[in-house]
Amino acid sequence: MLSPRAMILRAPGTNCDHETAHAFERAGAIARRVHVRAFAQRPAMADDFQILCIPGGFSYGDDIASGRIFAVELRTRLADALAAFRDRGGLILGICNGFQVLLQTGLLLGDPQTGQPLAALAHNRAGRFVDRWVHLRARPGKCVFLQGIDGFELPVAHGEGRFVTRSAADLSAFEAAGQLVLRYAPDAHGVSTNPNGAEGDVAGVCDETGRIFGLMPHPERFIDATHHPAWNAHLDASASGAGLQIFANAVKIVS
Repeated sequence: MLSPRAMILRAPGTNCDHETAHAFERAGAIARRVHVRAFAQRPAMADDFQILCIPGGFSYGDDIASGRIFAVELRTRLADALAAFRDRGGLILGICNGFQVLLQTGLLLGDPQTGQPLAALAHNRAGRFVDRWVHLRARPGKCVFLQGIDGFELPVAHGEGRFVTRSAADLSAFEAAGQLVLRYAPDAHGVSTNPNGAEGDVAGVCDETGRIFGLMPHPERFIDATHHPAWNAHLDASASGAGLQIFANAVKIVS
């Protein structure tokens, strides 16, 4: 059986594409880094892949707002290709900057009638860039990327990661639909690890099918136990990091 193929879609300023490709390869996929302009020139290349991932970084320098220009490029040049990829059951993952992009395209938590975003990632409440490890709690529901995952840790690194919705009613609707699948959780002392003031402590969300997933933490930065700052005291150096399971789940579902 052929290995699943993952497209790692990058733009000028993307800087986590190599690590993300490596994570998918560790999980058993064939990963290819593709520049958004190459994709725009040949949208049919999406037919060669089962997984599409927009990784982290500072696409187009985060001019105007984080992920804004990348999202506009996808909406204006690749909307049909992305919709077709989604409709045939392809998996879509957005990490950090990629999560920001997915929300702004409307592919994730978009209004079903207009396609306009119903949620956004605003500036951190502290008003500064945050780079730290956080505790997380998953409630996977339909989200294929989080199956078999409960509590774990991942690093975050962002200046605009505060999840907000257009209205309190929208937040309640996403909750009722089981789309708020990843939240910041308290540490061992009961202290919140929410790094940005996100509504409902939301760290990641999925679409109604569970096949499109966006999250602010970086799973590609914890695929080996030795990536954790406390590995020497608490983890087996030969073990996998908690983030690898997210990529392994994606590969398994399309294999």
